[in-house]
Amino acid sequence: MENNLKYDVVIIGGGTSGCACAYNCAKNKLKTLLVEKNNFLGGLMSAGLVVPVMKSSVNDLNCDYYKKLVETAKKYHAQITYKDGNDGWFNPELLKIVLDDILSDEEIKQYLDILFEANIDKISTVDNEVKNVVLDTGFLSLPISSTYFVDATGSAEFSKKAGCSFLVDTNLKQQNTLRFILGNVNIEKFCKFLKEVDKDENITNTYRDETNTSNELHFTTASTWDTNKTWAIDKYLKQAVVDGVLKNTDRAYFQIFSIAGGDGLVALNCPRIDNYKDNIFMASNELILARQAIYRIYNFTKKYFPGFEHSIITNIATQTGIREQNRVKTKYIYKKEDILNNKKFKNPVLSANYSIDIHSSEKNASILLETPSYELPVEALMSIDYDNLFVIGKIVGADFEAHSALRVQKSCMSMGEGVAKYIKSLYK
Repeated sequence: MENNLKYDVVIIGGGTSGCACAYNCAKNKLKTLLVEKNNFLGGLMSAGLVVPVMKSSVNDLNCDYYKKLVETAKKYHAQITYKDGNDGWFNPELLKIVLDDILSDEEIKQYLDILFEANIDKISTVDNEVKNVVLDTGFLSLPISSTYFVDATGSAEFSKKAGCSFLVDTNLKQQNTLRFILGNVNIEKFCKFLKEVDKDENITNTYRDETNTSNELHFTTASTWDTNKTWAIDKYLKQAVVDGVLKNTDRAYFQIFSIAGGDGLVALNCPRIDNYKDNIFMASNELILARQAIYRIYNFTKKYFPGFEHSIITNIATQTGIREQNRVKTKYIYKKEDILNNKKFKNPVLSANYSIDIHSSEKNASILLETPSYELPVEALMSIDYDNLFVIGKIVGADFEAHSALRVQKSCMSMGEGVAKYIKSLYK
């Protein structure tokens, strides 16, 4: 491959971890290319409608990008800080604009190229290094060479094409979700209803940020068919099953939030769908079934929830909310015991305390295990097959249980930032 473009770092995937990595690589004056298959950035945060960011204490380790995200989102009225201190309540559509803004920052844009609607066509390797790639832009084939490569695709598309090794350590699978947004909801009316039917602040609560000039009213509530807790709104879901409005499986997982800067908009973290990662035809059929479930849930809210009488479906995620799919084999395999023992490492990329969180298709089989704060070493983000390939985000080299804690967005951002800073250190 001659006359190819040359970079210090090429990042494949402009999602949660990829944007964090690109921002910090460019901030550290590394010539960087960010390749994204969609025509916008954000991955699951925007295409998957995965908001809000799950709360996790990260002890301020590799959080510069996250702080920049919060700060920039405020400018676009795309962020609020909820009553529990979680400042990761974002607007998924506005995040597309927010991320463009961040990655066009005057400080970094001279070091960063972004290529939308591009995919990896070919990868050339020599011994234990990735040397070159050819990108398919739809218009032309673009040869690229780089010193380092970062797979931030979420499904390890780059690593698969490079022939990397993967972890196959369990038959367990996380459930997927196809999220959607309803509009034209009378949130004031719905919040009044919530306060009347559910007094458990740990499950259902509302919040009005009076320091915010928009004075938006926000809320969160949830219900599952698990019997380890009392879910106040489950009686409405059960009645809808009796009435033929819902199927019983629609009760499996129901979670709903308001959206920052979205008066009348609510985000639903459901329906939960089976994960057929080894059968593409069954996985495709699951998406058809999920959209049918979305329409049932939509009609359920209109009939049983005050404030939803005139609601409409405004968005259905264009990207499936996959919690776990492919985990790359890395130089260090991070384990559940590392979390529970709070194991310390020489080169940690994040510090977090998000729970071990496994979503099961079976009733009462899901796991939410609180953990102490834990660290993740950079070696868990380094491919065992290639010395210049890093893997970040949901494809981290971790066992199934540990992965369920690491996969959340705040941790994925820290992974991206941590790898960027580590790569910079290799140039010294």
